[in-house]
Amino acid sequence: MDLPPTRSARPTGWIPSGGGAAEPSPDAVLIRRTLAEIAPIADKVTSYFYALVFTGHPEVREMFPAAMDVQRDRLLKALLTAAEHIDDPAVLTPYLRRLGTGHRKYGTLAGHYPAVGEALLGALARYAELTWGPEAEAAWVRAYTAISQIMIDAAAEDEVRAPAWWHAEVVSHDLRTPDIAVLTVRPDQPYPFLAGQYTSLETPWWPRVWRHYSFASAPRADGLLSFHVKAVPAGWVSNALVRHARPGDVLRLGPPAGSMVVDHSTDNGMLCLGGGTGIAPIKALIEDVAEHGERRPVEVFVGARSDDDLYDKDTLLGLQRSHPWLSVRPVIGEGMAGQLPHAVGEHGPWSSYDAFISGPPAMIRSGVDALKRIGIPGERIRYDALEELVGVAG
Repeated sequence: MDLPPTRSARPTGWIPSGGGAAEPSPDAVLIRRTLAEIAPIADKVTSYFYALVFTGHPEVREMFPAAMDVQRDRLLKALLTAAEHIDDPAVLTPYLRRLGTGHRKYGTLAGHYPAVGEALLGALARYAELTWGPEAEAAWVRAYTAISQIMIDAAAEDEVRAPAWWHAEVVSHDLRTPDIAVLTVRPDQPYPFLAGQYTSLETPWWPRVWRHYSFASAPRADGLLSFHVKAVPAGWVSNALVRHARPGDVLRLGPPAGSMVVDHSTDNGMLCLGGGTGIAPIKALIEDVAEHGERRPVEVFVGARSDDDLYDKDTLLGLQRSHPWLSVRPVIGEGMAGQLPHAVGEHGPWSSYDAFISGPPAMIRSGVDALKRIGIPGERIRYDALEELVGVAG
C-alpha cells in the first residue's frame, strides 16, 4: 500500500484559504464516513496503527516515549482530526504548520512521513470494513499527501531560522504551594516568543515526554523564561518539575506556539479570565501592555478554589497598584468553570473588549460560551485549546 511522493498534491475539493463551500467535497464525504465507522473502536485502531509503524519501521520506536500510555493516540488523533477538516484549509493549514515545526523536536524527518502514512492506511483498511474501498483509499491518500506535505514544508522552513529545540537550565525553583512551583530557566540561545504564548517542555526524568506550559512573563531583557507548574495526579512531567527540578537541572524546550497575544494595532479594552495556573499567560499579557506604554483598560478576573490557591495574587495586586488602567478581581470558590464566567457577567459591559481566557479546559469552554452570551463576538475571544484543531486560533 504505497503512498505517492509527498509533493503538493491537494485533495479534491480543496478550497482556497478564506473560501467556503456549501457542501463538503467528495473526498471529505468519504473520509468522514470512514471516521464515523472507526469511532467506536478507536482504541483498536490506535493499537494496530502503532503496531504497523513499529514493526515496519523499528527505528522509529526510539522517537516515542518508553511508556506508550503517555503518548496514547496523540499522533493518530492529530492525523484523523486534520483529515476530517480537509475542506477548511484556513483553519487546517496553520494547525498543520504548527505540528510540522513542533515535530522537529522529536527528530522527525521528511522520510518518516511515508511510514506513518502506510500505517494509517493499513489501520483504516483493517477496521473500516464497511466504508473502505478503492475510492475511500484514494481519498485518504490524497488527504494524507496534502497533510504531510504542509507539515514537511513548514519543518523545512523552520529549520532555516530556528533550532529543533533549546536547552534551558533551571536557575530558580520557587514552591508557592505544596503543588505549585514557579520555575525560571535560562535558554542556551536566544528564544523569541510573544507574551501569551506557550511552549512544550521535556524533563530529563521522562525523555521524549513533552507537555505544554505558558510563559509567565513577557520577553525579558535578560532572556530568562518563567513557567507556573501545578503537579497533577499521574502527571509525569508536572510532578517532576514541581517535586524534583532544582537549579542546575537542564530541560528542553520546543518552539513557541499560540495566538493568545495582544493586538497592539488597536486600543480595545482587554478582558482577561485566568483560572489556576492559567493566570501565567494573563500576567504576561499585562506586562506586555505595560511595556508598550499603552493605557487601554485591562480587566482581570482570577479564579481559584481557595485563597491559598491564589499563589501569585501579590504579584498581580502589585501590578494593579503600579498601573491605574489595570483592575484585578479574585473569584474564590468551587466550581470555577461556572463561577468565573458568572462573575464576569456581573460587571461590564464588555462589547467593546477583546477577551482572553486561560485555564482548565472546562473553564475555557464555559468562559467562551458565557462571553458570547454577554455580547463579545467570537472572533474577539482568544484562547489556546492545546492540541485541539477547532478553536485554536494560531
